Amino acid sequence: MTDISVTATAAPPAQGRSVSARILADAMRNTGFRVGLAILVIILAASIILPEVTSLSATKISVKEKFLPPMFFGDKWSYIHPLGTDQLGRDMLLRCLIGLRYSLFIGITTVILMFIVGCTLGLVAGYKGGWWDTIIMRITDAQLSLPMIILAIAILGVSTPTVTTIILVLALSGWPLYARVARGLAITERGKEYVRGLRVLGARDLRIMLLFIAPNILPGIAFVAVLDVARMMIFEAILGFLGLGIQPPTPAFGTIISDSRKYLINAWWIGTMPGLFLTLVLVSINLMGSALEKARNRIYGGAS
Repeated sequence: MTDISVTATAAPPAQGRSVSARILADAMRNTGFRVGLAILVIILAASIILPEVTSLSATKISVKEKFLPPMFFGDKWSYIHPLGTDQLGRDMLLRCLIGLRYSLFIGITTVILMFIVGCTLGLVAGYKGGWWDTIIMRITDAQLSLPMIILAIAILGVSTPTVTTIILVLALSGWPLYARVARGLAITERGKEYVRGLRVLGARDLRIMLLFIAPNILPGIAFVAVLDVARMMIFEAILGFLGLGIQPPTPAFGTIISDSRKYLINAWWIGTMPGLFLTLVLVSINLMGSALEKARNRIYGGAS
């Protein structure tokens, strides 16, 4: 009896640890994943390296160089500003790359925070049940009843928008989705034989949740969370467009696009360039996320 129980308890973590590698290896065979990864790596490398090695500034005003069009567009252009300049003569390429830094940082950090909070609460609710489940799920339902963008506008409208507050507001709005998914998976896991075997052996609930159940349920949720990074970047840009994002003079996609509305006819590139960067990043993330989700479904479907 002891040998059977030990074998049952040892199997799940080994399987859980290999799930992530199996999903990633499966996704890497997908052409869309490789294309998305290549686009993301190139753009991300440019956003990290180029602003640090150039002598230009993304915030320095140069009236003499305002409204320069991108290279190969118009009669007046400068090779120093390949994507042109804005209404104050600031380099659009640098502003887009720095805006991309902030957008990706906010998107990734927000998803990580949502994942940790939501999955922790969902795991506790699903495994413990009873009043733990009732309280956590009622809080989750209440949070889900508030639209994310409305809640963000309400909070940021009465506070000073900073990177930290934007991340916290978006995370506050998004964690319930992870809680509900994690709860459902935890309920399924707690009824399996290995969990009953662990309880017979005297393992504590915290140990069972962290070392055995979590490794089995979290890899699939984590890879699906990749798609949520794109969603958070869109929300960050919406907040910036409404004037509730990162405040000037720091470049941010939403702010740049909002300021460009007056110049769309004569200087279309001011709003188009950040939109193009944002679109490329979102497409690459969605290609990767879609491939990872398909791989997850194949791995879990094959396991069942």
